Amino acid sequence: MQDYSCDEHVVKRGEKRPIAMAYVPWQRFDTMYEDLDKAYKLGTIFPELNKPFTGRRCV
Repeated sequence: MQDYSCDEHVVKRGEKRPIAMAYVPWQRFDTMYEDLDKAYKLGTIFPELNKPFTGRRCV
């Protein structure tokens, strides 16, 4: 089993940093798509989470 602890990932000048950090804001789910076929194609049943990837940022 691979050990992914931050001790193994040393940056220049001996600095040790974690691999990644995530920020996940609180979300409210007020509505759902009624058309489940559409929701399946979009990848979510919640319109608030429908953030298509455009190559730069979410729309």
